[in-house]
Amino acid sequence: MSALAVVHVVNGRQKKLVHGHPWVYGNEIERVEGAPQDGALVRVVDFRGRALGVGVYNSRSLITVRLLTHRDEEVTDGMIAERVRQACAYRRPVLAREGTDCCRLIYGEADRLPGVICDRFGGVLVLQILSLGMERYTDVIAHALIECERPDCLLLQNDDPIRLKEGLPLFTRALLGEIPDPALIHENGVTLRVDLLGGQKTGYFLDQKANHLFLRPFCPGARVLDCFSYSGGFALNAALGSAREVTAVDVSEAAVALIRENARLNGVAIDAVCANCFDFLREQVRRGERYDVVVLDPPAFAKSHASMESACRGYKEIALSAMRLLPAGGVLATHSCSYHMPEDVFVSTVFSAASDLHRQLRVITLRRQDIDHPALAGYPESHYLKSLWLQMLD
Repeated sequence: MSALAVVHVVNGRQKKLVHGHPWVYGNEIERVEGAPQDGALVRVVDFRGRALGVGVYNSRSLITVRLLTHRDEEVTDGMIAERVRQACAYRRPVLAREGTDCCRLIYGEADRLPGVICDRFGGVLVLQILSLGMERYTDVIAHALIECERPDCLLLQNDDPIRLKEGLPLFTRALLGEIPDPALIHENGVTLRVDLLGGQKTGYFLDQKANHLFLRPFCPGARVLDCFSYSGGFALNAALGSAREVTAVDVSEAAVALIRENARLNGVAIDAVCANCFDFLREQVRRGERYDVVVLDPPAFAKSHASMESACRGYKEIALSAMRLLPAGGVLATHSCSYHMPEDVFVSTVFSAASDLHRQLRVITLRRQDIDHPALAGYPESHYLKSLWLQMLD
């Protein structure tokens, strides 16, 4: 431990670390004692020299230190392997759900493995290492995952452009087995085909599993519209929830093809439409269409704090259109997947749409991401998904 370089944090910036935040930005560093190489372990101390933890260092990254521990203790391969085992054990209740063989096994900082993502898709594990300091532990993490999960295939999918900011190359390589074709998963009894190589993120958005299922009781006999559908998670659950008609809309032709394939796999009828959802919603309003349930699950409109104002306009515009399509008693499920859109701002933005239309709302519930994407206390960035469910009262 005494051989590690020491990062001294600017006075006042230590408070967030004491409360559990795992990042030290470059502008929060007063000085560095020693000459650490990028990717090396460093000790972090406050302005008085008191220990704040040990983490991995990268001078090329805005997040200069990612803490692995908030204690002054040695970081070993054994510690990293144990973190993997703990993460897998935490997900057992998710994988025990009836008809579910997919979940997020490792969720980065929330599992005290900064910059590490691992998703389980049936017998396939997809691993991503997104930080330079954790690259050195790739083999340790992979071996621990294989030991815990006994997968048929382990895919190292290091193709996210965020790696370039860490000074890391982009590549994809199978560490174990071969990728199945087709790759099928099961989520709450729904069969889904996932694109492990060409799909978004690691191939499928696993954070909405519980919210997909939550939709079903609102759907018997309903006419349902699912916008920004991607591979059809909400639309499929609506159809399996006995909706009389389901329309799923996405701007991507590949996504629409996936929706149609997933509808076929589950033996349900879904009208999959390739269109810009903003335009589609406006056209449905112009035509005087009515739906009993509308789901809005757009990509992150707020990519940064600076874009929050324009994001609010986007969320409000689609909420206005959706509310115009819903009669009294209709249900709106609207989402934001951006950390940079605070929950209270998102909720008030949607409420303002109803106010503009002089309509009253009933708040059914405000939900979050599924429990395999846990939020870490002291690290608000780990809570990002807002799932607001409303009923139109008039």
